[in-house]
Amino acid sequence: MIILFKRQDWVLNALILALAFFSLTTIFSAERSSFFSQLIWFIIAFLIIFSLSQIDWQPIANYKWMIFGFYFFTVVLLLSTLVFAPFIRQSRGWLVFGPFQFQPSELAKVSLLILLTYFFAKRHIGIAHLKTLVISFVYFFIPGLIILIQPDWGSALVLFGLWIGFLLISGIRWRHLLIGAALLVILGFASWSFLFADYQKERIIGFLEPSYDPLGVNYSVIQSKIAIGSAGIFGKGFMQGTQTQLGFLTESSTDFIFAALVEEWGFLGGFFLLLVFLILIFKIIRIGLNSNNNFSQLICLGTVILFLMEFIINIGSNIGLLPVVGVTFPLFSYGGSSLLTKAILLGIIQSIAVRNKF
Repeated sequence: MIILFKRQDWVLNALILALAFFSLTTIFSAERSSFFSQLIWFIIAFLIIFSLSQIDWQPIANYKWMIFGFYFFTVVLLLSTLVFAPFIRQSRGWLVFGPFQFQPSELAKVSLLILLTYFFAKRHIGIAHLKTLVISFVYFFIPGLIILIQPDWGSALVLFGLWIGFLLISGIRWRHLLIGAALLVILGFASWSFLFADYQKERIIGFLEPSYDPLGVNYSVIQSKIAIGSAGIFGKGFMQGTQTQLGFLTESSTDFIFAALVEEWGFLGGFFLLLVFLILIFKIIRIGLNSNNNFSQLICLGTVILFLMEFIINIGSNIGLLPVVGVTFPLFSYGGSSLLTKAILLGIIQSIAVRNKF
């Protein structure tokens, strides 16, 4: 264990620590009541990362029953939300255990990523076969459909992006991709007519028309733009952001935490946050490329796809380029479910990095 501890990729750990610093500093300023909870979640997350880094995951990747067992366990948790979960933020997405809340859709991202990694590591050569595409789609569709019923369109979109990402890195033909895009457009129109709730339609209308309902559906985005636009190079100072401190910026520790950081630390602070996050992405890619097996490479690339999907959606919603769908910034936004499930992936990646050095 001591050898494995010494062989840890400390650059990877340092990058995670830097994101933890950004997160805790911003949350302390924006929503002080959540600071200690997030601090505890980060401590637990680092314990998970270190514990999982001690395990050699390559042999475990050959245990089909374990990977599918984890996947079906997640599906059962998702189904239980439809029965037992209360409505929180217009969705049955959280299981409540006393003072704690857990969001199974976050665990679904990890279980689907590991299952797709296992599946494509063995079948990437036959990616063009219709059977391969259909089976992989079913793996996405089962948890994706349950999450849509909750409804949680943000998490469902991330799962869909994860599936598409695996198809791309596994070498899908562009013809099949275009057919899938056409089907997605048809599904989008059908969803608008039969699946979207009124508040979801309002969000899309608000996204397409920025001046629509400025005190309602577009309020949070407008306040986010004000916070970012008024920050300047160096920001207004720690705990001095007007939109954040006066409560105009809603969800300032979750959906709009990036706007809260930029308002107080300026474009320079936002630049350093993005720089650390992008270096983390390149670090994970490098760890994957340095490994000598498909499973390790695909789990690293899958993690990159997941992180980038959530990053792009979150930042896009903060600056009004994408609709607000409740997707958080990985390792930065407040939330125990997201942080601990990301720690599972980072623990596996740290394990891969450790064994790359042997």
